Amino acid sequence: MKKMSMKLNRELPLPADLKGEYPLSASLRERKAQRDREIRAVFTGESDKFLVIVGPCSADQEDSVLEYVHRLARINERVGDRLLLIPRVYTNKPRTTGAGYKGMLHQPSPDKAPDLLGGIIAIRRLHIRVMEECGLTAADEMLYPENRSYLDDVLSYEAVGARSVENQQHRLTASGMDIPVGMKNPTSGDLSVMLNSIQAAQSGHTFIYRGNDATTTGNPLAHAILRGGVDKYGTCVPNYHYEDLRRLWELYEERALQNPAVIVDANHSNSNKQYKEQIRIVSEVLHSRQYNPALKKLIKGVMVESYLEEGTQPIEAERTFGKSITDPCLGWQDTERLLLSMAERV
Repeated sequence: MKKMSMKLNRELPLPADLKGEYPLSASLRERKAQRDREIRAVFTGESDKFLVIVGPCSADQEDSVLEYVHRLARINERVGDRLLLIPRVYTNKPRTTGAGYKGMLHQPSPDKAPDLLGGIIAIRRLHIRVMEECGLTAADEMLYPENRSYLDDVLSYEAVGARSVENQQHRLTASGMDIPVGMKNPTSGDLSVMLNSIQAAQSGHTFIYRGNDATTTGNPLAHAILRGGVDKYGTCVPNYHYEDLRRLWELYEERALQNPAVIVDANHSNSNKQYKEQIRIVSEVLHSRQYNPALKKLIKGVMVESYLEEGTQPIEAERTFGKSITDPCLGWQDTERLLLSMAERV
């Protein structure tokens, strides 16, 4: 019989030590503070800019991600008075069965063996380069709550995914964050689970975090992300339609939560991963927002998966630069047209 065990491969550096080795300059710290203020103002209602969290399904290669964000920064110069662009630089990837590519954190090189020490260095270096070279601060997914301490000084937005949103540690960690955190509806589509997670994240807690007795005061910027769901037959059920958004507004009012807000994820179960549908879905969300003043206040932005090249490709192949190795994404031409169109409609 095979012995079940866990092998500890190596001790990883403490977040403070890694930050000391890869520090932020004073100018980058100020840039982050400025971006945080701008993004916060959208969620508190002080700003009427429309958030667009946009980028690859997974940040798989440093060079292609940076090329993408450079292009995004140039678009930002044209639309920044109406849109607030947040690069989606997702370095952790949840896997339904645990198999497959788990992101740059696990594999700095997608076709090589896992290297978690190399991974935590690679993801910090990538996020810093995004700030240095492009002037934008990014979003990432909080897949492992303890690991966010390696990046908490560089991120301006975090999301808790559909498979993590019911987890107590994710909810409690979100309650101690000082940036907006989006809580996705679970894969079942149950909105009450998502709203429970928001309520937990907006409340204060005492719990164990990285071996410490920690106390939080609550995060008033915790909010909803609608990403569609899957029914008991495995069929995708979208939740971006007008009626879904109206229902969410009503549920928010029943709960009396702080800063009611939703980001609509245009991919995943909302598009059934038909990536081109993201263009139509964003258009419908903007129409709902224009039609109903309450929804204009509630819908703060959208999340779009896009990369340099459209579609997806297997890791094993000789890969195309800037093409997703996980979920299929919009290509750059469609992305540019979509962003410019959105700026005209918000």
